[in-house]
Amino acid sequence: MNALSAVQILLYLAVLLAVAKPLGWYMARVYERKPCGLDKLIGPAERLIYRICGIDPHREMSWKMYALSMLALNAAGILAVYGLLWAQRALPLNPQDFQGVSPDLAFNTAVSFATNTNWQSYGGETTLSYLSQMLGLTVQNFLSAASGMAVLAALIRGFTRWCFTTVGNFWFDLTRSVLYVLLPLSLLGAVFLVSQGVVQTWRPYPTVRLLQPVQDAEGNAVARQTIAVGPAASQVSIKQLGTNGGGFFNVNSAHPLENPTPLSGFFELLYILLIPAALCYTFGVMVGDLRQGRAVLAAMLVLLIPFLVLCYAAEQAGNPTLTDLGVDQRATDLQPGGNSEGKEMRFGIAQSALWATTTTAASNGSVNSMHDSYTPLGGLAPLALMQLGEVAFGGVGSGLYGMLVFAVIAVFIAGLMVGRTPEYLGKKIEAFEMKMAALVILLPPLVVLAGAAAAVGTGVDPASIFNPGPHGFSEVLYAFSSTGNNNGSALAGLNANTPFYNLALAAAMLIGRYGLMIPTLAIAGSLARKKITPAGAGTLSTHTPLFVILLAGVVILVGALTFVPALALGPIVEHLLMAGG
Repeated sequence: MNALSAVQILLYLAVLLAVAKPLGWYMARVYERKPCGLDKLIGPAERLIYRICGIDPHREMSWKMYALSMLALNAAGILAVYGLLWAQRALPLNPQDFQGVSPDLAFNTAVSFATNTNWQSYGGETTLSYLSQMLGLTVQNFLSAASGMAVLAALIRGFTRWCFTTVGNFWFDLTRSVLYVLLPLSLLGAVFLVSQGVVQTWRPYPTVRLLQPVQDAEGNAVARQTIAVGPAASQVSIKQLGTNGGGFFNVNSAHPLENPTPLSGFFELLYILLIPAALCYTFGVMVGDLRQGRAVLAAMLVLLIPFLVLCYAAEQAGNPTLTDLGVDQRATDLQPGGNSEGKEMRFGIAQSALWATTTTAASNGSVNSMHDSYTPLGGLAPLALMQLGEVAFGGVGSGLYGMLVFAVIAVFIAGLMVGRTPEYLGKKIEAFEMKMAALVILLPPLVVLAGAAAAVGTGVDPASIFNPGPHGFSEVLYAFSSTGNNNGSALAGLNANTPFYNLALAAAMLIGRYGLMIPTLAIAGSLARKKITPAGAGTLSTHTPLFVILLAGVVILVGALTFVPALALGPIVEHLLMAGG
C-alpha cells in the first residue's frame, strides 16, 4: 500500500471515529427523551404529528404490538410505492413521459426500498419520474432507516429495563429518528452536495450539442446528447446517511452529477458509516457503560479492516493475465497501476476499494466503481462482508442489533466453556433468547444459499446469466447475498429484471429484513421482563479486548462455516483459474 492510499484510508477512519462520538451522545438523548438542543425548533412539529396521527407518545407497547406497528407501516409503504410506480405515466412531475413500471419490477422495487435494501433492477434516469424518485423512493429511504433505528432502540431498552412488559413506543421512536436525526443531517448533506455540483432540479432533461460528433452502432452521425438531471442531491444525501444506497442514476456514485468532486466523494463515503458507528456510542450511553459501545465498535473495525486490506491489495496487484501479455500494472509516478477496469479514474483504486468494502460492510450498496470488474479476490471481500450478516457496521440500527445478537451468542458460547449461565449486561441468556438468536443468524444464509441454488440448479432463467462458469455463479451468489442481507449492491453482469429474479429477490429481501426484526424484538421483550443480575467473580467481562476477539471470531466462524463452500465454487476457483493462466 503506497503512502497516499494509506493516508486516504487512515484519514477516513479518523474522521469517522471523531464525528461518531458526539453524534452517538446526541442520539442517546433523542431516544431517552432528554434535551438535545433541537427541542425548541423541532418539538412543535413533533407534537403536531402526534396530534394529527392520534399518537400518544407516552403509551408503551409490548414487543408484539411494537412489531405489528412496524410491519403495518412497512406494508403500507410497499403498497404505496407499488401503486405509485404502476401509475407513474398518469401522474405529474414526469417531464420525460416515462411509462408505468411493470408489475413484477414495481413489486421488487417497492419491497427493496421499504426493506432498506435498495436493490435496483432498473436504471433510475431511464425508468422513474421525478415524483416516483421523491415521493416513492426518498420517503422510503427515511422510513426504512428509521424503522431499523427504532428496533435497535427497543432492543437496548430490553437490556436496560427490568421487570417491564413493554419496550417503548414504535411511533415515538420512528418519529424522533426521522425528525431529530435523519432529516437534519440529510438537509445539511443535501446543501453540501449541491455546493459541490450535485444536480437538484425539476427541469426536463436538457439536450446539448456534442463538442465532437460521434457515430452510433448503425453508423449514423450523433451530434447532440440528452443529459439526465433531476432532484438528485436530496436523494443522494439520505441514501448514504440511511444506508439505503439506491442511486438516482444508474451508475450510482460513479456518476459526475451524483458525485462530482473529491470532497463530495469523501462526504458520501463518510455518511455511509456515520450513523452505524455513532449508534455504538448511543448503545454505550443508554446502557450506562461507554466501554460496551466501544467494544462493539472495535469488533466491527476488526471485521472490516482485513477485508479492506484484501480488497485493496487484490485490486492494486492487478490482473496476472494482463501482466503475461506485457501490460505494465505497476504503480509509478506516471500511472496508478493495478486493476483499473470498471473504476472511475477520478477516484482511483484506494478510494474504490474503501468504498466497495464500506458499502458492503454497511447495508448501503451504493457504488463508485463496478464490482463486477474487480479481480476474484477483490470481489470476494465485499461479497464476504455481506455474508457475515451485515454486522460489520451494517445498516442504521439493523447492523448494531445484528451485532448485539451475535454478542448474545458469544456470551452463550463462553458460558458453555466455563459451565456458567451466560449473562450479557446483567441479563441471563436462556433458551428463548438463544432460539430467537438462532433464527437471526440462520435465516439470511438459508435465504442466500437456497435462492442461489434455485437460480443455478433449476435452470429456470439461464439467459439472465451472461457469464458462464464460476464468475456467473459469483454473480448469482452475490445477488442473493445482497438482497438476503438487505445490501443492494450487485455484480451487474446478471440480468435481474425478469419475473423470476424480481420475485425471488423480493422474497429474499422480505425474509432477510422482517425475519430478523421480529426475533430481535422478541429478544427485547424477553430481556425487558428479566431482573438485573449483579456481576460476580465468574461474570464474563464484555468490554475487554478478549471479548472483542471472541465476538469477531463468532461472526467469522458462522460466516466461514456457512459460505466457504459456495465461495469455493465462485471467486476462489475463479482466482485459481486466473492465477494459473
